Amino acid sequence: MKNLRILSLLLCFIVSNSLLAQESSVYEKEGYVSLFNGKDLTGWKIPEGDGGHWNVIDGVIDYDARSEAEGNKSLWTEKEYTDFKLHVEWRFKGYGDHLFPLPTILPSGDYLRDENGDIVEPLGPNSDSGILIKGAGQVQMWCWSVGSGELWTVRNDKSLPAEVRAAAVPSEKADQPVGEWNSYDIILKGKRITVILNGITVIDNALYPSMVESGPIGLQHHGGVNKETGKLMGASSLVQFRNIWIKEL
Repeated sequence: MKNLRILSLLLCFIVSNSLLAQESSVYEKEGYVSLFNGKDLTGWKIPEGDGGHWNVIDGVIDYDARSEAEGNKSLWTEKEYTDFKLHVEWRFKGYGDHLFPLPTILPSGDYLRDENGDIVEPLGPNSDSGILIKGAGQVQMWCWSVGSGELWTVRNDKSLPAEVRAAAVPSEKADQPVGEWNSYDIILKGKRITVILNGITVIDNALYPSMVESGPIGLQHHGGVNKETGKLMGASSLVQFRNIWIKEL
């Protein structure tokens, strides 16, 4: 029985590595360049004073939301980009230590409100991160009912036309359950962005008015430790990333 168990684990390891190798060759053939070598954070700017909380564990980038850095705690590429196609796989490992208010975002980009005009915010477990696009904003990753892929800075800019804000809201929730891997394919051309989550287009050629010409790609820090309790706050970035590929356009 013990030998069968070892054999089973070995076969799973071989199959997993084989699938990753096949995926790598597919992206290489299509002209993509890897942003993560699976071994260390070469090519990435680790926040000064981070303390090892952005780390590589078992071939994936792992973050525990406990960075000790001052200021910006996100992880950024050393290189800057203009237009591109980006593939990145991600998953949440779990949640912070308490429930978090989770508003319902309507297709218009506004929040669901009660008869008194107050935002309806039921409490729920949440983790929060995002793919940072050239320092101009982010493609959201979270546990809200609207689903991941939302363009936070666009939807929340009340000065923008209604149709622009609405286009920043995911068309559907396409997330896998917490603990399972998701895949993003993000296409950025000028000030237009498309987000494909797990094969489903959730943001379709939306206008991103604040997008800049060039900048780095980032993996977002969110949340952190409550200094009074020493525990993680709600909506912290308990997250992992793998298979990060980019093709400049």
